[in-house]
Amino acid sequence: VIDLSRGINTISGSCSHTHNHKHCHHGVDPHIWCSPKSLTTMAQNIHSAVVAAMPDSLHYTTNYNALNEQLAALDKDVATMCSNSTLPYFIIYHPALSYLARDYNLQQVAIENDGKEASAKRIAQIISVARTDGIKSVFYQSEFPESSVQVICEDIGANAVEINPLAEDIFANIRHIATLITE
Repeated sequence: VIDLSRGINTISGSCSHTHNHKHCHHGVDPHIWCSPKSLTTMAQNIHSAVVAAMPDSLHYTTNYNALNEQLAALDKDVATMCSNSTLPYFIIYHPALSYLARDYNLQQVAIENDGKEASAKRIAQIISVARTDGIKSVFYQSEFPESSVQVICEDIGANAVEINPLAEDIFANIRHIATLITE
């Protein structure tokens, strides 16, 4: 077992997911793979463990170096997109992009809080501020129904935008998500 979060300054929080079953993470936000900076640390953790287990294999180091170059390019691309963005924040149903937001100086406003639906008061606050700020997109993950953000979208004149933080091609996916939240 390799602790992939070793060396990552984890974010406190909790969330619930519904995939084939319901499970909840309390204490630490588990979405570390959504940030290129965290992915770089995760890759280092894997490489260190593999090299410790098989010190004679250069194959793993060669692949790690290639992966590290790809992660550095992804980090640079995301940093550029985020630094060029004029949006003050982005709204998302489930707080899956906390590490991405933190690592690239973005502000994530989550509708869901601690795995629970937002109260009417919270939704009204989000709508009021988002309308004033001209927010044009509200994000939701493919694991959740679009209806979870529809009321807010209708009230502020925004589009509901589906993202999938669990998509297989992590490089293309992170670039895609960063493009969407920084437009």
